Amino acid sequence: MISRRDFLQATVAASALYGASGVGNWARLAAQQALTQDDLLKFDTYGNVTLIHVTDIHAQMVPIYFREPEINIGVGDARGKPPHVTGEDFLRMFGIKPGTPEAYALTYVDFVSLAKAYGRMGGLDRVATVIKAIRADRPDALLLDGGDTWHGSYTCLKTNGQDMVNVMNALKPDAMTFHWEFTLGSERVREIVEGLPFPALGQNIFDKEWDEPSEDFADYEIFERGGAKIAVIGQAFPYMPIANPGWMFPEYSFGIRDERMQEMVDEVRAEGADLVVVLSHNGFDVDRRMASRVKGIDVILTGHTHDAVPEPVLVGETILIASGSNGKFVSRVDLDVRDGRMMGFRHKLIPVFSDVIEPDKEVAAAIEAERAPFRAELEEVLGETDSLLYRRGNFNGTWDDLICNALIEEREADIALSPGFRWGPSLLPGQKITREDLFNATSMTYPNAYRSEMTGEMLKVILEDVADNLFNPDPYYQQGGDMVRVGGMGYTIDVARPQGERLSDLTLLKTGEPIAPEKTYVVAGWASVREGTEGPAIWDVVENYIKRKGTVRIDPNQSVKVTGA
Repeated sequence: MISRRDFLQATVAASALYGASGVGNWARLAAQQALTQDDLLKFDTYGNVTLIHVTDIHAQMVPIYFREPEINIGVGDARGKPPHVTGEDFLRMFGIKPGTPEAYALTYVDFVSLAKAYGRMGGLDRVATVIKAIRADRPDALLLDGGDTWHGSYTCLKTNGQDMVNVMNALKPDAMTFHWEFTLGSERVREIVEGLPFPALGQNIFDKEWDEPSEDFADYEIFERGGAKIAVIGQAFPYMPIANPGWMFPEYSFGIRDERMQEMVDEVRAEGADLVVVLSHNGFDVDRRMASRVKGIDVILTGHTHDAVPEPVLVGETILIASGSNGKFVSRVDLDVRDGRMMGFRHKLIPVFSDVIEPDKEVAAAIEAERAPFRAELEEVLGETDSLLYRRGNFNGTWDDLICNALIEEREADIALSPGFRWGPSLLPGQKITREDLFNATSMTYPNAYRSEMTGEMLKVILEDVADNLFNPDPYYQQGGDMVRVGGMGYTIDVARPQGERLSDLTLLKTGEPIAPEKTYVVAGWASVREGTEGPAIWDVVENYIKRKGTVRIDPNQSVKVTGA
């Protein structure tokens, strides 16, 4: 007799084979280089329950370019597994032909020429069209937002998140969870949450003083759809006070809280839940680990690490769904739920090609209403780029190279540090750099660009600490984003070494001399989590630099040498 896990594994394989999983029919149409909206939205309706998942939109309301990572190293049990496969290896793993729309959407390979051919992606008015089409086919589908929604743009910063709240409300989500939202400050988050027409979920958000679940957020919500009871449990980003300024939300604590998650799963099952869904902002590897430790979860809709994986990943009897970022994709998951369990599923990662999908008029009008008061500022041209500007990847991206160059020159520093943020769209060579573009890469509520003195020893300790957040073989200790970007300094990193022993050959680039542990260097950086950090806003620093240069060019960065991968 076939086990349930074997059955689900067969479902994954069959879905991939017959086009019901992954990118579906648009993969086969790619050879003709012609896509239509109907092609992208086509789906063989299955079962009785539909989940729609979006995550990590980062306040990108209009279409953007977004280059997927060139380097995404997996360590420990995640080594060589999705999402830690990129470029041509990714294309081979998923059977994708180079030069096709799916190759453009899912990898960095030949990004510039394919971007010119296939155009921008995303735009919440196009996302709305996708969602409405799914709802027309399955009216009681659940729309679930994985968080990092009210952060990341000029208008979001200027409206304290209200622009995204208004536009997302027009999409009518059924629930959401959180991460960067908390950098608006806990008082503002509570103000927004109190007015939301849908549940704000986070079973791991606790009252810090009493070490009890916070009453400001629900642990879960149970929906009756398709004749089934569906429990959606929220899992907010667990490492808030480490990755972001704890002083902005001092009354809350977070954490993974596996034991409590198990209690929540058992509780909703006792209440008659036929399907258990975790709406998570843990990050893919953390969710993969959690799925192996917490029993009874059917689906994890994962977020935070911005991964776009065209097929579900099966862990035991749990499927993990990764839906990318910046509004580039919408995931549709149809499930056969009966007799109190998930019997099978079909999945499609729907790419939101902005030139193919018709904008929804209602949401387009809502977006225009939010952007209109800021139109002049958004469109102001600061300069031009001769280089592809992108951020995503384990090590330096060209957006952060630009920021580091600006910090060194404008702040008269020896070395610059820029956080390993994953958010921020891309710009193609020859594009004008507008104020909106700059804020898409820098917009945040703690933007001060500090200038301080650090010893070589302190610099190494900082870099080793960040490296362990990224490359610790236990994903529960991976508490940050990508590696801090450096300007004016080079180093070698062996990702297979233990904490404190990964970095070597630290070098000051302007002299070629080794970084001396006892010597002091002038270091400029931004986004410090320390309260009271002084300095100009990073966007002002970079704007001055761009205006002074006129046209910016980023030389290939070969200052970081990676081994052990």
